[in-house]
Amino acid sequence: MIRNTRMKRFSIVSAVVAAGAMVLSIMPAQAADPGVTATEIKLGVSTPLTGSAGLAYGKVPGAMKAYFDYINANGGVYGRKIKLVVRDDKYLPTLAATQTTNLILKDNVFALVGALGTATHSKAYTAASLAAKNVPDLFVNTGFSGFGNIAKYPTTFTVLPSYAMEAKIMSKFIKEKFAGQAVALVAQDDEFGVDGVNGFKAGGLTIASTTLYPTSSITDARAKALLTGLSAIPGKPVVVLFGTTDVTALIFKAAESLDLVSKFTWIAGSVGGDANTLLALGVKSTTIDGAIAASFFPDAKDTSDEYVSQFMKINEKYNKGISFDNIVLQGMNSAMLTVQALRAAGKNLTRTGLINAVQNKGAKFASAGRVPLNYSATSHVGYNGYWFGQLNAKGELKPYGGTLSIFTTDSAAGAVEASTFTRPAMPKNGIPTNS
Repeated sequence: MIRNTRMKRFSIVSAVVAAGAMVLSIMPAQAADPGVTATEIKLGVSTPLTGSAGLAYGKVPGAMKAYFDYINANGGVYGRKIKLVVRDDKYLPTLAATQTTNLILKDNVFALVGALGTATHSKAYTAASLAAKNVPDLFVNTGFSGFGNIAKYPTTFTVLPSYAMEAKIMSKFIKEKFAGQAVALVAQDDEFGVDGVNGFKAGGLTIASTTLYPTSSITDARAKALLTGLSAIPGKPVVVLFGTTDVTALIFKAAESLDLVSKFTWIAGSVGGDANTLLALGVKSTTIDGAIAASFFPDAKDTSDEYVSQFMKINEKYNKGISFDNIVLQGMNSAMLTVQALRAAGKNLTRTGLINAVQNKGAKFASAGRVPLNYSATSHVGYNGYWFGQLNAKGELKPYGGTLSIFTTDSAAGAVEASTFTRPAMPKNGIPTNS
C-alpha cells in the first residue's frame, strides 16, 4: 500500500514536470535584438539619393557600403558581415519618417547609421519611435545642436560639429581676417540656419544683412534678386553661405550670371563648401578659386594624408566609378567609426551594448577628423571644431594664409580656443582592431 502510494505520487510529479517542460518548449525564447545573426549585422540608413540634395549627398551610402564591403572581405566584425539597407527619403521630412519606420519595422535593422538632415531626421526619430525601441542612431550627418539633448534623443550620436560651433568659430575668423568689412549671412530658415544665427550672436559677429530662406525655395531668379540687393552694400562685403551645396551652387552661378563674383568675399559653410560637388553642379572653377570654406576633415584631394590615401584605395576597389571627394570621405569615415563601435560592443552584440560602447569608448576612436570626438555618457556630440581654407581652381582646400589653424568650442557660451589635438593614426590597412 505504501509502495503504491509512492508510485502514484511519483507519477503525479512526473506528469507535472513533463507538462511544465511542454509549456516551456512551446514558449518563445527571449527575443534577441533585431538585425543580428551569427553571420550578419544589418544596418540601415534613410538619406536623399534623388532630388536636389541627392546630387550632393547621394554618395554617402555608397561610400559607407564600400568600406563595409572592405571590412567584410577582411573577416567582418568578429566574423559577422555588415549589410547596409538604404532607403531614399529625397530630403523630405515626411518621407524620411516613413523610410526610417520601414527600416525598423520591415527591414528589421539592428541600428541606423549616417542619416542626413535636421528637419528630416528629427521627424523620423519621433515617427519611428527610435527612443522607445532603443535603436542606436549613429553618426547622424547634421550639425543641429538640438540632437545633443540626450533626454530627447537618448540613442542619437551626431558626427558633425554643431552649426552653432561652426558659426562661433567663423565669427572669430571673420573678425580677425576681415575686420571692417560688412557681413551678409544667407542661411536656411530652419533648425540649421537658426542654429547658425544663434552661433553668430554668441560669437559676437555684427551682421549687416541676414537672409533666411525656406528649404528648397531658392530659385535662380530669387538668387539673382538677393545678390543684386547685397551688391548695394558698400565696399566688398563678406557673404556667408550657410546652406546645402545645391543652394551654394545656385547662388554662385547667379553671381556668375550677374558678373558679381568678384564683388564679394565668399565664405561657404562646411555643409555647402564641397568643391567637387560645386564643380559637378556647374559652378565655374574661376568662381570657387579664392572662396573660403570651413572643414573639420583633411581635404579630400590631399593624398599625403594617411586617411585620405587609404580611403581612396578602398573607394577605387569597392566603389568603382565614383569620384573620391569630401562626401565620400565623410561616408567612409562614418563607416570606420561604426566598425569600431560594433567591435567595442563585443561579440554578444546588443543595442544597449552598442550605445554604451560609443558613450564609453567613442572619444578615442580613430578617425579622419582634425578635431576631437566628444562622445561620453553626458555627450552624444561628435566633432567640436573647424579649420578654414581657401579653394583654388582645382578645388583643393589649402589652409588660409598657409598655416593650418584649428579651433574648437562648444554649442553654448564657451570660448573659441586653438586646438592642440593629436589625431590617432590610421589603423593598419584601414582595418580597426580597437587595440
